[in-house]
Amino acid sequence: MIRILAIGLVLLNASSAIAQTAPVDGPTTDVSDVWHAIRHKDDAPEPQAADTANPVKKRDDYLVIAPTIGSKPTTGLTAGFNGNVAFFKGGDPDATHISSMSAGLRVSQKGQVLSGMRYSVFTAEDRWFLQGDNRMSWTSLNTYALGAVPQATGTENVDYDFIRLYETAFREISPGLFVGGGLNLNDHSNVRAHDGSDAPFQQSAYAAYSRAHHFDLDGQRSVGGSLGIIHDTRDNAINASRGSLASATYRSFFTALGGDSNWQEVSVDLRAYRTLSRDARHKLAFWMLGDFVTGGIAPYFDLPAIAGDGRSARGYGEGRYRGEHLMYGEVEYRSTLTANGLLGYVAFLNTTTVSSADNNQALFSSYAPGAGGGLRVLLNKRSKTNLCADYGWGKAGSRGFYLSIQEAF
Repeated sequence: MIRILAIGLVLLNASSAIAQTAPVDGPTTDVSDVWHAIRHKDDAPEPQAADTANPVKKRDDYLVIAPTIGSKPTTGLTAGFNGNVAFFKGGDPDATHISSMSAGLRVSQKGQVLSGMRYSVFTAEDRWFLQGDNRMSWTSLNTYALGAVPQATGTENVDYDFIRLYETAFREISPGLFVGGGLNLNDHSNVRAHDGSDAPFQQSAYAAYSRAHHFDLDGQRSVGGSLGIIHDTRDNAINASRGSLASATYRSFFTALGGDSNWQEVSVDLRAYRTLSRDARHKLAFWMLGDFVTGGIAPYFDLPAIAGDGRSARGYGEGRYRGEHLMYGEVEYRSTLTANGLLGYVAFLNTTTVSSADNNQALFSSYAPGAGGGLRVLLNKRSKTNLCADYGWGKAGSRGFYLSIQEAF
């Protein structure tokens, strides 16, 4: 744990060492402005938004809906739509963080149906912060033995139905500091062989792990509660230019609540953002995640896994590396292609390390690095919401294309 905290401090201190200057006002153009210009609208243009702590000064909602396509090892080609709305939940925008809700529905060439909704809502003057991560999918996943070593066997594909309900409420106890708790449910049901063949399914890493730890092969469930603390000084939770986020969450799951095992988990999330120029056109963003099973035995699909949140580890498919302990780090350079801010680009580097008690593999003994870049289109200058198109590469030929609304972090 000391080593983990030391890495986090080095990451944040390195980002703080970058010189910062206050941004200046400048022209900003989003997709709506382009559309009005094409249609030769006579409407008065919206006021230009400076890159300040809360660019939205009116009590408006800012809704963006866009089609999405993508391709990654877990799903193959996907198509669907994503929606995002940014708003202020009462009170003075100067004293209240911007809130956001995002939702999407996608289908894949592998027959998967993937849906989810996430939200981060600040009430007036940030008195309460409500956070949710809810998903419902009919999906499939290649299963791998635990650890981060090359594997020739045990990679059979399994189908399953998935429901996640993570609901948390935080109370502000001092400016930017929140404490709270919530309820957590992960349900994986109707687990079966993707091709209908029982023999490969029985040989899968999922089946081997489940038999070794006495879990039902047909489905597994975790139900419990969480306690968490968050310190947030970001200027914008949707697309930050300055500030940092530090959070820690303790989750405990119980058979008494309907789960299949008693187990505990600690998650740590550290992010930092720094501008490199006065106009904030050039930025660096840093991200570190830690996810650790601290007690008990977690079901296979609930173990910490690469890309499990859908945003990290670009270049890899979900679950390619999985284990009892996981750490992830990323740095991303963000800039603009056009002076009006309509088009931008990013370049990123990331790496993941996992441990496996079953395979005697320690954390930091092996790594899964990734790299890539992407383009940005400013959909809404008030909320600073981008349409993001990224391509990432990982080791052993892993790669993926990602299209989404909002930055990865």
